[in-house]
Amino acid sequence: MTHPRHTIIPPYLLRHLAESADDSVAARAESTLRVDQTFRSDRRAVAAQATFRPTAITVAAAPNREISTAKNARRLPGTVVRREGEAATGDAAADEAYDGFGATWALFHDVYGRNSIDGAGMTLAGTVHYDKGYDNAFWNGERMVFGDGDGEIFGRFTASLEVIGHELTHGVTESTAGLIYQGQPGALNEHVSDVFGVLVKQHSLGQDATTADWLVGADLLLPGVAGVAIRSMISPGTAYDDPRLGKDPQPDHMSDFVTTSDDNGGVHINSGIPNRAFALAARAIGGQAWTAAGQIWFDVLTGADITARTDFATFARLTVAAAAARFGSDSAQHDAVRDGWVTVGVQLDAQVDAAPSEPPAGADAELLLRRTGGLAGLVKERRTTLDELPAKDAKRWSKLLTSDTLQSLSGGNPAVDGFCYRVACEALSVDVTVPEQQLSESQRNLFKRTLHQGDQ
Repeated sequence: MTHPRHTIIPPYLLRHLAESADDSVAARAESTLRVDQTFRSDRRAVAAQATFRPTAITVAAAPNREISTAKNARRLPGTVVRREGEAATGDAAADEAYDGFGATWALFHDVYGRNSIDGAGMTLAGTVHYDKGYDNAFWNGERMVFGDGDGEIFGRFTASLEVIGHELTHGVTESTAGLIYQGQPGALNEHVSDVFGVLVKQHSLGQDATTADWLVGADLLLPGVAGVAIRSMISPGTAYDDPRLGKDPQPDHMSDFVTTSDDNGGVHINSGIPNRAFALAARAIGGQAWTAAGQIWFDVLTGADITARTDFATFARLTVAAAAARFGSDSAQHDAVRDGWVTVGVQLDAQVDAAPSEPPAGADAELLLRRTGGLAGLVKERRTTLDELPAKDAKRWSKLLTSDTLQSLSGGNPAVDGFCYRVACEALSVDVTVPEQQLSESQRNLFKRTLHQGDQ
């Protein structure tokens, strides 16, 4: 089976860095993107495969760690520098990886009774000093691999304990639920890694849910970066707002769910929604998050009912059921989990709420969509209002027109013989021209549907 590479830094963030005016930062980001691009064909292959849960061979429950160095090359596994029980090397990256592996093993074993990430005593292998200025860390199905960062935006990736826990949890998910790395299941894959990544940190430091910062990658950003981490579980969308990184794009509610073909269907973006649900539930329960909320999530992840294609609503219902099974349907834990999902807008009931929804912003404002260019040079145009469009399309248009998305897509050079779209809505002060190749697949389909509906 081909294993996907799960990187901690998403491609959209690296692309922001690649556009930096600082040539050294841009060059390192471009190099990281090129390396990461070689991983994505593997991810697409995995998304099409059926999930299997391997039969484990049980061994004695004790950590077994092996740390190697790539010596700033791209060769894996590299040269072994520290094995289980050996003294510290004096290399900060190697020793941080060794300690982080130990903390992750301790959470899963001491709290949940799991013998390493595969449940069968798997050796925790890692490679540090991968490539030069590599702005990422990833799990490749066999080992963790850490870059040293570019020294200006990101420091070494071993410095973040929750990042180590995050990446190793991909190995747990791979050997349990096998959530495909695409769309909502992929966002849940990222979410589960964020959950147990922060729990590794909280467990190691003895923090409770109320005082914990709920940040992912808090130790990655270097001084001078306008941000506190790469993600905030308790407040998605607020982790950073930096000219070089852009603004944290994570939504915190299903009403802002991002439909995109980028980032494997927004796996790093939309994970903010379940992340907030978990953090809210853990805080409402109180105490140590790994003992109640974490146990509920672990029960679902390793249970029989989750599948490789589980979506947000199904996962939410499974956690509510797991809370009732472990703590009782009238328990504070059950109520907190349910309330967490309700707060972020995830539908828990099988029936769709029949209550009328609010009309989208700008529903009665006139929208002009004009397509020009193409080989034949034909012009196609439609003037409409959002309330004349199908409800789902009206909601998508409302989101585009009331955010800065269209503005960020405009201004690119159109492809030879390619289409360009002018989008204008005077009432909302929008008038932009966007080359078709700048649009995501879902945006392109929306534009095409809107034009073609005018022919009917």
